[in-house]
Amino acid sequence: MIPNILSIAGSDPSGGAGIQADIKAISANGGYAMAVITALTVQNTCGVRDVHLVPPDFIRAQIAALFDDIRVDAVKIGMLGTAAIIDAVADELAQRGVPLVLDPVMVAKGGDRLLAVEAVAALRARLVPLATVLTPNLPEAADLLGTRQATSKAEMEAQAEALLALGPQAVFLKGGHLAGEDSADVFLSATRREWRSAARLATVNTHGTGCTLSAALATNLARTADPVAAAFAAKAHTLGAIGGADRLCVGRGHGPTDHFFATRTQT
Repeated sequence: MIPNILSIAGSDPSGGAGIQADIKAISANGGYAMAVITALTVQNTCGVRDVHLVPPDFIRAQIAALFDDIRVDAVKIGMLGTAAIIDAVADELAQRGVPLVLDPVMVAKGGDRLLAVEAVAALRARLVPLATVLTPNLPEAADLLGTRQATSKAEMEAQAEALLALGPQAVFLKGGHLAGEDSADVFLSATRREWRSAARLATVNTHGTGCTLSAALATNLARTADPVAAAFAAKAHTLGAIGGADRLCVGRGHGPTDHFFATRTQT
């Protein structure tokens, strides 16, 4: 059975991140993608120029309409923007009983803030406890915890433990911001603690990697019901997409990854 995966996130007209990246990642991982739009952005590979937030009641109505008609096998949550939108999404999902992957999108690749500072507490209180898997990078983890960014694997593991204490079933903390030749990630739950490392890939085309990983994770979670396997399958897909990124020629800034790298004819 092909799983139906719902992404709740913002739109990136350049196609590299947000809903557009999620649809590609879900499709490439064997799912059927659905989308609830939370924000329209004016952006390209060089940065975000403007953001138009969708009214919370309209977001709530989008979610309700899908659940009224369609079996939803997993949900991925990305950009939300404000506390009011967070509350609307949390209210709609709290009683659904569907696996939920939460990517706490706070800052764009170019440095533009995508979640209001005052909304971090709402994200922490309302959605983090609903998450089956929470997938922050190191700056997002520090933001959620109100502390400085981890600079070592020991600090990274301690922050993963602190995030787990906030209530998600599991944390997949991404270590791409650590210094070193390899990039290390840790999966932590009440019963599992697992590290994996991969060599860094030399490219500037990494726009939307967090979106890609979380959407792929949600899809694999629906397919396997194994959060550990889903997390590392999603990481493998993301690495493949980054590895194929330089075959694309999209923009002058942080370009997108190639979500369909596995289907390309090598030239």
